[in-house]
Amino acid sequence: MPTFQLFDGLAHASLRPLTALRPVADLRVGLYTAQERWRRWTGSEAIPFSHPALRPFHPARETAERLLVAAAALPHDSSIAARITGLGANHALLHDGRLLAARVDVELAEEVVAGGPLPDSLERIDYTGAVDWLERPHDLFARNAAQLERDLIDLGRGDERERLAATNTVIGEYPVFVEPDVVCEASTLDVREGPIFLGREAQVMPGCLLRGPLALCAHSTFKMGAKVYGGTTVGPHCKVGGEVQNVVFQGYANKGHDGYLGNAVIGRWCNLGADTNASNLKNNYGEVRQWDYSAGRFVPTGLQFCGLVMGDHAKCGINTMFNTGTVVGTSANVFGAGFPRAFVPDFAWGGAGGFTTYDIAKALDTAARVVARRGLELTEARAGALRAAYAATAVYRRWEGSPS
Repeated sequence: MPTFQLFDGLAHASLRPLTALRPVADLRVGLYTAQERWRRWTGSEAIPFSHPALRPFHPARETAERLLVAAAALPHDSSIAARITGLGANHALLHDGRLLAARVDVELAEEVVAGGPLPDSLERIDYTGAVDWLERPHDLFARNAAQLERDLIDLGRGDERERLAATNTVIGEYPVFVEPDVVCEASTLDVREGPIFLGREAQVMPGCLLRGPLALCAHSTFKMGAKVYGGTTVGPHCKVGGEVQNVVFQGYANKGHDGYLGNAVIGRWCNLGADTNASNLKNNYGEVRQWDYSAGRFVPTGLQFCGLVMGDHAKCGINTMFNTGTVVGTSANVFGAGFPRAFVPDFAWGGAGGFTTYDIAKALDTAARVVARRGLELTEARAGALRAAYAATAVYRRWEGSPS
């Protein structure tokens, strides 16, 4: 089986701030990241073929040819893996005119994934199966419930609710999937509208109310009394409490206390202070506009319900209030009374009263402390990615003024 190389394409820009530090292939939707899903489907290796800006930190593998697959694509049927594997040299598989996969030589690869017109030398093949696409950050939570159900069906396992302690109550007919060493006590699991997945060594503390479709991934915790509605994925090594609805936590993030969060995406290494609340519905029930990095302005989302998007390493203090559709950039630190602006630039420090710049040396020091708490190290590659993001996002920190 050849190695699938998952390319970012134009999604690298349109999915920021979530892709400031990581490839599109490393974003979690449903139960898996794209890299994890393709590895499962192929039974072989799948690796990111990152945007050039991330290559120093996520280097591409050198091969004579590249079997390229769009990391932003969410095919509904795993049989597409065989279809892609069978592509001949200089053949491209397209879905509604968009590049889904291609087998090309190394020299042609950069041109193919750049997002412009495909080279005339490529033989085009149409793929008519169902595919969803990740184009903007809100697509992650908007696609999550359906993708989660597909991923859980793909597990191919029966109902495992009998593995739960007798202190729990399970309502409904959808399955409950229980991985080894799960601790779940005195909680209610409602599977009338979708399945629930509890990952390896996950913990559900007493008094939780859970409604599927929902996934609590490995080593993550629902705090006591958490109320978690469907369409939610909590990635690995997270702690979540309070009221949560249709939220995708990428992993290694904490929302450990009361407060509401709905229709949202939370990056890695984020922390939401106690009683943080984020609006997901405008008072006039109108369409939500949200900051778009690739457009450089606020654009319509087409959604009535759209909450918080938070980039990696962002933090907010206790009692923080976010307006509908707020975007918080990478390594921003938000605190204080009142509502901050609906776009908080990367490496911003402050709140409704204004912002200063979060010095990169201090940001790196904080990041090192945060990852060390999980037994990990801020490697030079990770630090380099943060430095590159700091430089690339200076344009949004307008209070810094124009460089001399």
